[in-house]
Amino acid sequence: MKSPHCFVSLLLCAALLLSSLSGTALATETASVFEFDYAFEEYWYDDEAPAALVGDFPVRSALLMEAESGRILFQMEENKPLPIASVTKVMVTLLIMEAIDSGRVSMDEEVTVSDRAASMGGSQVYLEPGEKMTVSELLKCLVVVSANDASVALAEHIYGSEDSFILAMNERAQQLGMKNTHYVNTTGLDADGHYSSALDVALVTRELLKHPTILEYTTIWMDTIRNGAFGLANTNKLIRFYSGANGMKTGYTTEAKYCLSGTACRDGMTLIAVVLGGESSDERFATAKQMLDYGFANYRIVTPEKLDIEPIRVERGLNDYSELEYDSFSLLLEKGKEAKIEQRLTIEPSLQAPVEKGAVAGYVEFYVDGELQTKVPVRVTADNGEIGFPDIFSRVLKKLLAFA
Repeated sequence: MKSPHCFVSLLLCAALLLSSLSGTALATETASVFEFDYAFEEYWYDDEAPAALVGDFPVRSALLMEAESGRILFQMEENKPLPIASVTKVMVTLLIMEAIDSGRVSMDEEVTVSDRAASMGGSQVYLEPGEKMTVSELLKCLVVVSANDASVALAEHIYGSEDSFILAMNERAQQLGMKNTHYVNTTGLDADGHYSSALDVALVTRELLKHPTILEYTTIWMDTIRNGAFGLANTNKLIRFYSGANGMKTGYTTEAKYCLSGTACRDGMTLIAVVLGGESSDERFATAKQMLDYGFANYRIVTPEKLDIEPIRVERGLNDYSELEYDSFSLLLEKGKEAKIEQRLTIEPSLQAPVEKGAVAGYVEFYVDGELQTKVPVRVTADNGEIGFPDIFSRVLKKLLAFA
């Protein structure tokens, strides 16, 4: 019996042969042109986690962000507008996931490939005009191998045209506060006026992480489409070689150089490492690894134990007291500062009825080393209406009957 590696190798060789016959000359990472040997490489990073970053990376721009808080842990030329190649598809994927999660489209509905989508060069899975493929399969092609034809096919299917989809991309960028971003296509191929920044890429990546279903696709290392006839290998080496890696997108063009939005999660903390303009693929991944190592070595997420809060007095309430609650809150801390967290409770002496569920009765403030980090509201857990004469009369009557 032939080994699975032999079978996959045959598929990949066939894909390489097809690519050589296609005449595609665009400089992009692609399922068919990108070298697949790395799929069977040994682990090639060292395990040493740096305690500090000097920041002298051989890239144009870099940034490290903790996903939940949005706190920036390292930055280098983070606001510089730069071409970002297929990292553009982080925004494309966000709009697709928002459409799926809102019910606008479903994973299993079929997409009919247009002539335009099939004509896309660069990274592609060689979709044919009129070919039908599910949203889920196209999403896999888009995420795993950065397929430009799949990107355009999904854009047209969801928004009617690629142009409408691009308008939505720019509108969403504005909503997310991406001040140094402008899109002119869905593929990331080099074009005038198409750019973003390391900070903006981190912002859109952070938003995409709010759709956890996407991690089922971004963590694929190798897979196939067309009933096993076409092999896919993830262009993001971190997925195989970095502990906790779970996304998100690579990119390369001649102008953009080697780019990456890489995410990883350990012990409940997710980090986003953005690298733009690396001179080589190895430098791109090595830079991301160093930033991630730094973040995991020096920071952790801590969720303090919640305080016990006594019910609050409600004047003229149907109930004399109302229960209170507040949402637990997680803090990003430098390791070793866990014992320096202090919670300070401030509550109103009483509330006046009627009181609605969710009404704010006070705040819990979180301090670290005496410095205020944030505060969360303390809220009433249930409605408490105002007592009226019939209610007072009923209570008096019950007491009288009790003594009778």
